[in-house]
Amino acid sequence: MPITDWPIQERPREKLLKRGAEALSDAELLAIFLRTGVVGKTAVDLARDLLLEYGDLRHLLAADLQRFSSSKGLGPAKYVQLQAVLEIGRRYLQEDLQRQVTLHNPSDCGAYLQARLRHYPYEVFACLFLDNRHRVIEFEELFRGTIDGANVHPREILRRSLLHNAAALILAHNHPSGVCEPSAADRRITQRLQDALALVDIRVLDHFIIGEGPPVSMAALGLL
Repeated sequence: MPITDWPIQERPREKLLKRGAEALSDAELLAIFLRTGVVGKTAVDLARDLLLEYGDLRHLLAADLQRFSSSKGLGPAKYVQLQAVLEIGRRYLQEDLQRQVTLHNPSDCGAYLQARLRHYPYEVFACLFLDNRHRVIEFEELFRGTIDGANVHPREILRRSLLHNAAALILAHNHPSGVCEPSAADRRITQRLQDALALVDIRVLDHFIIGEGPPVSMAALGLL
């Protein structure tokens, strides 16, 4: 049965307009993006099949062009549209952080860093540079590595901090394994960076670990 023959309250678009996007399931949200199904399947049916194929929405969104286009009902045009939507979301979160007079909400910061780093299949180490009122100056991905780790160079972080005239910064990196627990190596590099930056009066406010589930704040764990 086509979606147009469904009861109005069950159609994804009408449901979103009446109850808000948060009321929709992953499959219903994806169906709105797909717009149409394939022969014998509605957009919702196709969306459910795709989520079953990829395991969840995140892995679908993280697929590269070749993998994405190999799935029935998808292709380069849909891939471009989806990447544009994802980037709009990231920029929205960044602008929301930059509008804040003072960065005081760790959850907002964690959500932004998660949107920027969680999709990478390899480790990325990044910095959020802040001024003396803890307002966002710039976000930079500084080092990329493998699935097991990335080499972090304190001298480069110090150089970029001085270039931005930062008074403080927040560190972040992802764990492609999905495990968010800070490792011994994470603790060591955090301490090294704290010591190096303290020499020029730049404070390390936090270090977020991005993986599956909510981001983990090392400051909240008492590790800074």
